[in-house]
Amino acid sequence: MKAWSLASMLGMFLILVMGALVTKTESGRGCGDDWPLCNGKFVPAYTIESFIEYSHRFVVGVVGLILLATTILVFLYSRRKDAKWYVGGAMFFTVLQAILGAMAVVWPQSSAILALHFGFSLMSFAFTLLLYLVFTKFGDAMNKGDGTRLSGGVRFSVWAILVYSYVVVYLGAFVRHTEAMGGCIGWPLCNGQVIPELSGPTGIAFIHRVGAAVLGIALLVLFMFVRGQASRDSGMYQSIRLAFYLVILQILSGGFVTLAIGYDIYLLASLLHAMLISFLFGVLCYSAIASLHTKGAQAQAYAARRLP
Repeated sequence: MKAWSLASMLGMFLILVMGALVTKTESGRGCGDDWPLCNGKFVPAYTIESFIEYSHRFVVGVVGLILLATTILVFLYSRRKDAKWYVGGAMFFTVLQAILGAMAVVWPQSSAILALHFGFSLMSFAFTLLLYLVFTKFGDAMNKGDGTRLSGGVRFSVWAILVYSYVVVYLGAFVRHTEAMGGCIGWPLCNGQVIPELSGPTGIAFIHRVGAAVLGIALLVLFMFVRGQASRDSGMYQSIRLAFYLVILQILSGGFVTLAIGYDIYLLASLLHAMLISFLFGVLCYSAIASLHTKGAQAQAYAARRLP
């Protein structure tokens, strides 16, 4: 099952990247209004847009079959309840994002709804990542804990930051679907201003930038608290440290995307941006699950004071 869960995770990551490629190359209409056929054909006439869109559909279909096989294997042969929850969640969001993708082709929708498509794909990837980790050495830390003791405030903060990061992801997807990236020219300033006029594409792009900056600050503060409570070799400390490093890279990659507008490297920068947020969200999901199995640091201190 480890090999199947790994294949599912890698497949979901590929779907994420290809979805971002479809959006950035404006290939979503490459197959017209037809689904699952492409312009009325099983093998469409070759154009760049139709090739990108149809390849994305093909990969979604193949990965869906892999995930279905993984789901059957987990429910038949695995005794771990968490594995069943993760594979079930992955299947749910995979079906949901596939339905939303089909609806977006047949019935064009608003940018606010289309932005959910990337969010659902991200959830599918996160669940397959957690599923794969169940069958690795990190599985016991997620299910039983590794002895790490964190205060209730820190544990709550991990989950709050996870939820907030999803909001930032949605804002980023909304920026892409509204083509608002050009609303803020230059980086770190927006159109040469610290606070630009908050209207139209400029307002959308600037709000996303502020959201990403707040996420970076929140992860820095969380890392400082976790460093003071968790041992350096614990999974919680290492995952939060990795999340902090990734959010820094994510912010820098956002600047790279802005500065690359109008150049050939823009597409590569955009795909890098999508990949980094996928890694970051996956690591935060692991941290959140692992935090459920940590013991309260305050309870430990109270028990120590009561010892003779």
